[in-house]
Amino acid sequence: MKFFSLSCAALGLWAISALPASAHVVLDQAEAAAGSYFKATFRVPHGCDGSPTTSISIAIPEGVISVKPQPKHGWTVTTEKAPYKQSYTLHGKTVTEGVVRVTWEGGPLADDMFDEFAFMTKLPDDPEIMMIFFPVVQGCEQGSIAWDQLPVPGSAERLPRPAPMLHLTHGGEDGGHHHH
Repeated sequence: MKFFSLSCAALGLWAISALPASAHVVLDQAEAAAGSYFKATFRVPHGCDGSPTTSISIAIPEGVISVKPQPKHGWTVTTEKAPYKQSYTLHGKTVTEGVVRVTWEGGPLADDMFDEFAFMTKLPDDPEIMMIFFPVVQGCEQGSIAWDQLPVPGSAERLPRPAPMLHLTHGGEDGGHHHH
């Protein structure tokens, strides 16, 4: 089993019980075509127990490549690069390393306001990957919240701090096309 993915069997049981609540950091779009280019937009709906948000750090799961963060006025964006566990083909070239974390620092984003943080990426086209999870650490002036909990296959438990989830659809005709 791949670390940030769930099999089709686990999908059915988990998806019914762990739909994201509005208070969690979530992806604006929760579904995308496997193998496609995707604008991942993360919605941050509040601070940390009343404290303004000052950073958002998103872990990029294996298989998600060609990450290009969107700049944001009032925030500094940095990326962390590292070797991939395997190589991938991108535009006919082999890639063996890339962005594994994107962090925005700045703001602050008041607790009573929301904002969105985004990057473009190429999604994996592995038919065994049905769901991808993007653990997020939300830093605040006082404290932080790790939105990093992953579901346990077969469990119906609701998670208090779930990692944002993207469901991959397979067999579509537009996989691999650029969508802007």
